[in-house]
Amino acid sequence: MKLAVVGTGYVGLVVGAGFAEYGNDVVCVDKNADKIKNLKRGRLSIYEPGLEELVVRNQAEKRLRFSSSLARAVKDAQVLFIAVGTPQDEDGAADLSHVLDVAKELARAINGYKVIVTKSTVPVGTAVRVRETVGRETQYPFSVVSNPEFLKQGAAIDDFMRPDRVVIGSGDSRATELLRTLYAPFTRTGAPIQIMDCASAELSKYASNAMLATRVSFMNEIANVCELFGADVDKVRMAMAADRRIGPAFLFPGIGYGGSCFPKDVKALMKFSSVSGYECRILEAVETVNECQKNRLVEKMQNYFGSLTGKKIALWGLSFKPRTDDMREAPSVDIVNAILEMGGEILAYDPQAEKSARVIFGERISYAKGSYDAVVGADALAIVTEWNEFREPDFSRMRALMKVPVIFDGRNLFDVSQMRLEGFTYYSIGR
Repeated sequence: MKLAVVGTGYVGLVVGAGFAEYGNDVVCVDKNADKIKNLKRGRLSIYEPGLEELVVRNQAEKRLRFSSSLARAVKDAQVLFIAVGTPQDEDGAADLSHVLDVAKELARAINGYKVIVTKSTVPVGTAVRVRETVGRETQYPFSVVSNPEFLKQGAAIDDFMRPDRVVIGSGDSRATELLRTLYAPFTRTGAPIQIMDCASAELSKYASNAMLATRVSFMNEIANVCELFGADVDKVRMAMAADRRIGPAFLFPGIGYGGSCFPKDVKALMKFSSVSGYECRILEAVETVNECQKNRLVEKMQNYFGSLTGKKIALWGLSFKPRTDDMREAPSVDIVNAILEMGGEILAYDPQAEKSARVIFGERISYAKGSYDAVVGADALAIVTEWNEFREPDFSRMRALMKVPVIFDGRNLFDVSQMRLEGFTYYSIGR
């Protein structure tokens, strides 16, 4: 099938390369000419495990191409995916200007029946607005479909190639069958293709992310209660997870969620519900708990040191989660800024996110070449992101390198009893 994907961010690149991997003829379009030039050379501006190899391989096989010409891509394609950003406005609403601008450009280039698919995360009612926008610009027949993505950064390739479900919002049987055929190879193991109306499809993405964010904030709240009574949140979590009605996913406490999805989607869901007359009170609490949780690690440092002035803090992890270089809404940003405001110094290490961090912090913090380099002469170590390489360090080496053997672990990587035996003062979350 001939496809065009507009937008070459996380979603657009994964979608384009993923469809190409299954034999489709895909062109990814972006108005940024430099970005397209780099992509043609196999240079990606984002880090996602496995994505670069997928892009390079499918380019070599001539199944995946990159272009800055939207009109040419539209004329050759049967299905047109809109995968541009929907950034958050100051009031929390999703900014649809990029989506609607692309819809208008697509409409002006249409030369026959096309299926226009919104892949971006968009508020309920966007499909209607896209349909109206396109209808004002063309006399050719077209269908508009909502097909939300459910991709986790750090595992996006696997999520796309082996989805839990494929959601298709469509009121047009011709478009529905075309999308069903397109996704058939991805659902051979039994994952359902769920057909529904566009409004339900649009809301499904927000509802899913809001539920996951709620579980994170709930467990962080339980962890804080555990600390009050000397309970162990790991034991509480395992007891909860054994209940089949609850299950184990997203029950790990920490220092709050971040990234490009949970914060933005929770705020957007609250905003478009509020505009329509309904206040999402649970989600208001979810957001409040998450913002407070980002301060927990710094509060523990304050209680231990009294003052952070002149203290050298080693920081392990900057990205909002492992296996990505993304620092959007990352807890590390709040933690770093708080430590700096209190007069502390930071030497940070992250396997992938240093470049992203330099854009945010510049030279206000120092950057280490490795995890052990970061702890040299440190008054404390703060663990912010749970990269696998941090899970089994050489504790004897760390203790010898640090000025003060104290660890503030925001991801509960280590066993409390073991850390005592290793000679560390150890603070974690909910234990």
